[in-house]
Amino acid sequence: MTPGTSAVLFVTLRIAAALALGATLGWFAGAWWLGVCGVLVLYLAWNLWQLWELHSWLRNRGVADPPDAMGLWGDVVAQVVRLHRRKRFHKERLARLFRELRRSTAAMPDGVVMLDPKGEIIWFNRKAGEMLDLSRRADLGLRIDNFVRHPDFVQYLRGNEYSAPVIVRPDVNQEKYLAFQLISYGEDQRMLMLRDVTREVRLEQMRKDFVANASHELRSPLTVIAGYLETISADPGIGELAGPINEMRRQADRMTRIIEDLLELSRFEANDGPIKGQPIDVAAMAALLRKDVLARTTHPASVEVAIESGASLIGDEAMVQSAFSNLVDNAAKYTPPGGSMTIRWWTDEQGGHFSVRDTGPGIPAEHLPRLTERFYRVDPGRSRETGGSGLGLAIVKHALYRHGARLEIDSVEGRGSTFTCHFPAERLFEQRAAANG
Repeated sequence: MTPGTSAVLFVTLRIAAALALGATLGWFAGAWWLGVCGVLVLYLAWNLWQLWELHSWLRNRGVADPPDAMGLWGDVVAQVVRLHRRKRFHKERLARLFRELRRSTAAMPDGVVMLDPKGEIIWFNRKAGEMLDLSRRADLGLRIDNFVRHPDFVQYLRGNEYSAPVIVRPDVNQEKYLAFQLISYGEDQRMLMLRDVTREVRLEQMRKDFVANASHELRSPLTVIAGYLETISADPGIGELAGPINEMRRQADRMTRIIEDLLELSRFEANDGPIKGQPIDVAAMAALLRKDVLARTTHPASVEVAIESGASLIGDEAMVQSAFSNLVDNAAKYTPPGGSMTIRWWTDEQGGHFSVRDTGPGIPAEHLPRLTERFYRVDPGRSRETGGSGLGLAIVKHALYRHGARLEIDSVEGRGSTFTCHFPAERLFEQRAAANG
C-alpha cells in the first residue's frame, strides 16, 4: 500500500469515527442528524483553515516556513516543499550554467548572436555587441538585418544554405570586413557567428595585386627571351646547342602561358560582382572549339558536338569562352589519339548545362575536391609534359561564379571524365523572353 493510499484510508476512517460519534451524541440529544451536521461543519472549518494556511505560505514561501499540517494536508505540504526545493535547485543550476556560458562566450574571439525564426535578436555576447554596436537595452528583439543591411547578407539570411560563410562590409565608411555564418539548432532557432576577417581580406587583395603586377612585369622580359631564343634556334650553325635551345624555348612558352593565365585570372578577380552580359550563341562557340581541337597536331579520333537546345546564354562572351575553352583544352590534352570527346549543350527547368566528356585516364576520387585550386595537379610530371599551367580549372571556377553558375566534375579512373557547367535559368535568353512575354 502506498503512502498516499494509507493517508486516504486513515482520513476516511477518522471521518467515519467522527460521524459516528456525532450521530451518537445527537441521538442522546434527541436529534442524531444535528450531531452529524455539527461534525461536518467542524470538519469543513478545519479544512478551510488548513487551506488558508497553505495559501498564505505559498504566497510568502520565500520567507515563511511551511505550515504544520496533518493528514492529507500534511502530505500536500510535503509534496509542495519537495517540488519547491527541486525547482530552486534546477533554477540555481540553470543560472550557474548561464553564468558559465556568458563568461565563456565573453572570452571568445568571435561574436555570437542568437536569433529566433523571424531573425530577431534573442541574445548576443560582448564581442558581437562590439562588432555590430549592439545595446542590450535597446536592440534585443529587433531584426538582425536592421543592423547589417548589406544585400549579400540579407540574401544569405533569407536563404537556406548556410554551409559557407558570407563576407560583407557592413559599414561603407569603415574598412572592416565581417564573416557571417548561420547555424540552425533547436526548433527553428539560429545562431549567427561573426568573425572579423579584415586582415585576411587585405592580405588576399595584396596577393591578388602582387600576382597581377608580377605577371604583368614578367610578360615583357619573357617575350624578349622567347624572341631571342627563336632567332638563335633558326641559326643552322648552333650544332649541338639545338636541343638545349629548343628546350629553353619550350619552357619559355610554358612560362608565357602561365603568366597569361595568371593575368586572365587577375582580370576575373578584379570584380567579384555578378555579370549581366549579352546573349551568347553557345552552338557557334561549341563548333569553334571543336574546330580548334581538330586543328591540333594530335587530337582524339572522334570529337562530337551535341546541341540539344537553341537557347542562348546571357553572360560575358570572353569569360564564357575562356571557361569553355579551358575545359575543352584539358579534355583534348588527356584524351588519347584513339579516344573520343563530346561537347554538349542542353537546357531544362533548372537552367542551362554545358558539358565536356572525354575517354581519358580519369581522375582518382581523392583529387576531385581540389581540382579547382590554383596550380593543383593530379600528375605534376604529366601536366608539365602537356604544357599545362595548373590554372585552367581555377579560371573556369571563377568565370562560372561570376555568372552564378557552378562546376560539377564526374570522373572514374580509367574510364574518362565529364566536366559540366550548370547555369541558372535566368541566364537563358529564350526562357527570359518567354517570361517577359
